[in-house]
Amino acid sequence: MENRSSGILMHISSLPGAYGIGDFGKEAYEFVDFLVKSKQKNWQILPLGVTGYGDSPYQCFSAFAGNPYFIDLNEFIEKGYLNEEDIRNYPLEKDSEKIDYGLLYENKMSLLKIAYNNSKKVLKEKLKEFYIKNKDWLREFSLFMAIKFDQDNKSWLDWDREYKIFNSKEVLSFEKDNQDEIYFWIFTQYFFTKQWKKLKDYTNNKGINIIGDLPIYVAEDSSDLWSNPELFNLDEKLYPITVAGVPPDSFSDLGQLWGNPIYDWEAIEKDEYKWWIKRIKHSFHQVDILRIDHFRGFESYWELDYGSKDAVNGKWVKGPGMKLFNKIKAELGDLNIIIEDLGYNTPEVKELVKGVGFPNMKVLQFSFNPNDESDYLPHNLNRNSVVYTGTHDNNTIKSWFDTMSKEEFEYVSKYLKLDCNEGFNWGIIRGAWASTSKLAIAPIQDFLNLGDKGRMNTPGITEDNWTWRIDKKKLREELAKRIRSLTELYWR
Repeated sequence: MENRSSGILMHISSLPGAYGIGDFGKEAYEFVDFLVKSKQKNWQILPLGVTGYGDSPYQCFSAFAGNPYFIDLNEFIEKGYLNEEDIRNYPLEKDSEKIDYGLLYENKMSLLKIAYNNSKKVLKEKLKEFYIKNKDWLREFSLFMAIKFDQDNKSWLDWDREYKIFNSKEVLSFEKDNQDEIYFWIFTQYFFTKQWKKLKDYTNNKGINIIGDLPIYVAEDSSDLWSNPELFNLDEKLYPITVAGVPPDSFSDLGQLWGNPIYDWEAIEKDEYKWWIKRIKHSFHQVDILRIDHFRGFESYWELDYGSKDAVNGKWVKGPGMKLFNKIKAELGDLNIIIEDLGYNTPEVKELVKGVGFPNMKVLQFSFNPNDESDYLPHNLNRNSVVYTGTHDNNTIKSWFDTMSKEEFEYVSKYLKLDCNEGFNWGIIRGAWASTSKLAIAPIQDFLNLGDKGRMNTPGITEDNWTWRIDKKKLREELAKRIRSLTELYWR
């Protein structure tokens, strides 16, 4: 990350393809080839975890396991674990440009189980070897998911009491008696890991880094909470005492109630931050650069009582600060990390950002206030930063322009010398690429000048998020050439 470079943000799920959701198949490799043609050195994605209720990649069943939806089914067809009739019997999409997670949950998981049943004898030793190698996270995940299936897919907090205690005699007995169901989940992780490594190697060999994303919190319904309750602020019945969110701001009068369990940072420190070090280390096996989401929560976090209806009545509580990052550096050395520190930051947060030394994020959509000079304006950016036109949580550039005030439009137009012949979206991308930030990123939707239909996520709204997929025909040679020209112009 020392040299100037640029990249494109597009999650795996948004790739085109025949199986209802983007995956690790040939379309992913073709997108890497598109990045090469565009002279991009970075491909940014969202978290790779197993999504649950709400389909958010920031609320996963495990901080370590990978999403089975991303497994390329063509490999199973080629090896005879699936056939074309299986695919016809379990359709995976109704609209090629929108993910139907309900259909995937029913049918892709059914196809994966067919593939498992047709291959488990052949793969028995390989799966066992993979399990042994990854047991420090894979046991708790595969056991958790097997029990979850047995308990009608309810949250683990609503399981029968004997199963709520990790490593109880009932759990150990279940583990012994349900090896086939457990090994199905091991099978999913084996192929996720195998296919992702192959794709990552291909990407790296083309001179492109993969930028991953690490949510600060884990989900309430997760194997992490179930197997490590001592590391979280839980009551004697294992329910969270407090949960995470963000306070009211200009975007939301009620704040955002995320509902994630809060860490017991005192217990984590006594354990020498082992769980966090394991998590960071695992992440760097999967990606080359890691964006840490909601970084300000390590300095202080907004804490709310469990059961709160909104995020209004919370309080700020001190986080681990530099102690955590000093320990991570001592154990893992220097790492390529990007920190997400967007929003209002106190002097203490700014001091922590300075202390860790990692580049922080600047979003151009937050820059152009005609009445106040923003730290995010291109002329104020320092080199040790990453500039974005927008993120997965923002409007697309086109939607932003469609909704901004006349004064704001006049200011941004004058500042960047926007020209409708160039395209306003390209003018904003030009502003990012021309900046002094060492890394510039834009979502693929901004290159394509998509409106509301291209939005990935609307914070605070649970429906219709994370469903967007790209039309393959949009990734034309002409677009790659235009991106390449801009990239070469600004020496990225």
